[in-house]
Amino acid sequence: MDSLVRNSASINEMLTRYGVKFGLYKNGSFHEQIFPFDPIARTIEADEWKELSTGLAQRVRALNAFLQDIYGQKRIITDGVIPPEFVFSSPGFLKACDGVTPPGGVYTHIAGIDLVQARDKSWYVLEDNLRIPSGASYPLIAREICRRASPQTFRTANIIDNRRYPEMLSRMMQSVACDGICVVMTPGRYNAAFFEHSYLSEKTGFALAVNDDLFVEDNCLYYRDCAQGKVRVGAVYRRISDEYLDPLTFLPESLIGVPGIMDAYRAGNVAIINAPGNGVADDKGIYYFVPKMVEYYLGEKAILKNAPTYLPFFEKDREYVLSNIEKLVIKDVAEAGGYGVVFGRDMDSETLADWRDRIRKEPRRFIVQEVIDFVDLPVMDGDETAYRKADLRAFVLTGKDSVEVWPSGLTRFSRVADSFVVNSSQGGGFKDTWVKAS
Repeated sequence: MDSLVRNSASINEMLTRYGVKFGLYKNGSFHEQIFPFDPIARTIEADEWKELSTGLAQRVRALNAFLQDIYGQKRIITDGVIPPEFVFSSPGFLKACDGVTPPGGVYTHIAGIDLVQARDKSWYVLEDNLRIPSGASYPLIAREICRRASPQTFRTANIIDNRRYPEMLSRMMQSVACDGICVVMTPGRYNAAFFEHSYLSEKTGFALAVNDDLFVEDNCLYYRDCAQGKVRVGAVYRRISDEYLDPLTFLPESLIGVPGIMDAYRAGNVAIINAPGNGVADDKGIYYFVPKMVEYYLGEKAILKNAPTYLPFFEKDREYVLSNIEKLVIKDVAEAGGYGVVFGRDMDSETLADWRDRIRKEPRRFIVQEVIDFVDLPVMDGDETAYRKADLRAFVLTGKDSVEVWPSGLTRFSRVADSFVVNSSQGGGFKDTWVKAS
């Protein structure tokens, strides 16, 4: 790894030349920034990864079962496991998807599960990303460039090769696809993760399409191919949010969606990856219930733990939160990307009183958690080594008859000392994740 550290500047220069950037569209303007790469990889031992990947697969199977149930018979509500208010008040629950079973019966084809490791080495899930989770391309391209910079490092490191992700993605999509080709649908150049869209399109061989390249005819989705004319699409890896997907079903002002794509989906003529309506399962309020889902649907104890979480919606939890708010972290369920997260320890007495009032007035809007003192990983700070908080986004791919955990992942770290916020949208950097082969 010393060789990678010595070549850090050239590796980051090469990543910049490849366009490995992270774009932000905020307040009416687009800003693009370098996604800084740190050459000191996170290493996970083989035994540890085996347990972690088993727990990830278990969690995703339960989440898929929940989505199938909640858009079907809704047994988990009838049996009193989850209050109906937490499902039907969630902006992620889409009435347009109620009663619809996607091709292959899979809702969460690609799950990005965010975890942290506490100082006692226990892993905790912080968030389930089930709509359009991004990030797999960054460790892929970083590993590719690092191999060029120091091939000897990877000949002796005894780690699992992570280059199979495009193959896993391709196999999963084809397993659920209807008649036709597979495409990657991007909203275009000014999307935050456009690099990833184009990179995965190149690596899988699937066409990269914007909305104008796609159209619906007789409840089937087609791609406008320069050589072949119109070509039937069997699966679309969409990288736009639900509300912009189809202006005839959701926001009529959407200029990046495909009119009628939801009709093709409801008719069973195209697989949409991930399925529309998945947001109800990665709602931060629903997160509280995932261990219960594992028991309810799978009849198993959850292998992976949630962070200790309280729902102010429940009186007992609300009383605890109001009495201990100064040592807890508050998360707004409507926010993402590290936004809407506040720490009680950073507030004065007046601000704490204001937050108590907000929680009393809108108990469904917030979840509150104990602060996990998760591990600091070594990073290069100029020519010196520093230690910063880091999380891990693991990727789980679910096909018609398989659940695969990618033996790699996106490790994000804070570039600010003592900060617990690691998101790229908040200025964080990223590392490769090495999983030991044995």
